[in-house]
Amino acid sequence: MENKKYQVRTSELIKVAASGWLGTAMEFMDFQLYSLASAIVFNEVFFPNDSPAMGLVMSMGTYGAGYVARLVGAYFFGRMGDRLGRRTVLFVTITLMGLASTLIGFLPTYQKVGILAPIGLVILRIVQGFGAGAEISSAGVMVAEFSKTSNRGLIGSLVCLGTSSGTLLANIVWAIILGTVSKENILTWGWRIPFFASFIVMIAAILIRLFIKESPVMAEKKKLLIEERKEDSTDNIKTSKNLHKGFLVGLGLRFGQAGNSGLLQTYIAGFIVTVLAMQKTVATDANIISSLISFITIPVVGYLGDKFGRRLMYMILSLAMAFYAIPIMLMINSKNIVVLTISLIIGLNLGVQGLFALENVTLAELFGSKNRVTLVSLAKEIAGVIATGFGPVIAAAWVAAMLNSWWPIAIMVIVFSLITFFSAYVSKDTTGRDLNDLDDPM
Repeated sequence: MENKKYQVRTSELIKVAASGWLGTAMEFMDFQLYSLASAIVFNEVFFPNDSPAMGLVMSMGTYGAGYVARLVGAYFFGRMGDRLGRRTVLFVTITLMGLASTLIGFLPTYQKVGILAPIGLVILRIVQGFGAGAEISSAGVMVAEFSKTSNRGLIGSLVCLGTSSGTLLANIVWAIILGTVSKENILTWGWRIPFFASFIVMIAAILIRLFIKESPVMAEKKKLLIEERKEDSTDNIKTSKNLHKGFLVGLGLRFGQAGNSGLLQTYIAGFIVTVLAMQKTVATDANIISSLISFITIPVVGYLGDKFGRRLMYMILSLAMAFYAIPIMLMINSKNIVVLTISLIIGLNLGVQGLFALENVTLAELFGSKNRVTLVSLAKEIAGVIATGFGPVIAAAWVAAMLNSWWPIAIMVIVFSLITFFSAYVSKDTTGRDLNDLDDPM
């Protein structure tokens, strides 16, 4: 059912979609900038090998920024988005992420201030993760609530293009730096330039968000939400009696995309280098090509979700990925660069980007408007911690125990994908539901 009381102009929808796209690009650009910098220069700039205290700092930084901070941010900003408005959250999260990333570029090195340098880096990474915990979720909800039911999947999927844009932009910036600046100058000042570049993306996103209105769902329901919360003195999350089922379905739908991403985008790069003894650039080149192709994959999957239902598309993509798990590992294990690259491109677009195109809108439709941002954020981040955070670690240990066999990776891809398949199977098809409804549909 369309919202007849609030007609969204095309220009307004474009601004909201662009805002979500830039915010997602900011998050993934920051993540990739940090990942590349860690691999290229941070071991010399912030974490010198001759300091035994650095191992602990690095460990705390990785887990604090990557997991705990995102979970806390998901709940904190999710509640803010449900109480004060989606637009408010989008301002705060993009500012936190952008400033934290930019300030990394201003940090003094270990040689100048000692252990204060890596401590500063860890703090900024935690701030970054705190802001990122609800950025994509809030942006996805905002775009979904602005869109018409007829094309909600297509418009909502555009937010996911930010992942590809951010990854590509970070790789391009670092490629230019590495190709034009000497190693000595990279260690002196060149490594700072990519982090300064994130400031430009932040400013662009903020400028666009200055001119967007509050979500029509939030504008329509805000008075009712305030009245209902006055009756709930504890202000706890309360939706339908089936909250547990809906939330578990949300976790399961997220699980396949997050788990496959951790394996195919993170762990496989190390597997190709250490087990197959191939060059590092093989995996990164495949990721770049896959990101370019995803500019077609993502909107196409979003459109098909509108046309045939997101539940059906979830089942098709996740089941196809489960069947593809063994063939992809056979092709990767062939050590043929062309075959390996093609196999990864197919896998990433099928089991990662394709599922991601459905995710933001599906999760927004899975929860009522009262606590939508909170529940979407928590579903994304909890599943991300389990699948993306621990998946590669489990894979590495299992592969080592199996004497470098690829079977553990295939089995994990199958398990992750089947969890999403069965979650979609037991769920209700919420495609096109009225997002003004306060209650969960399940």
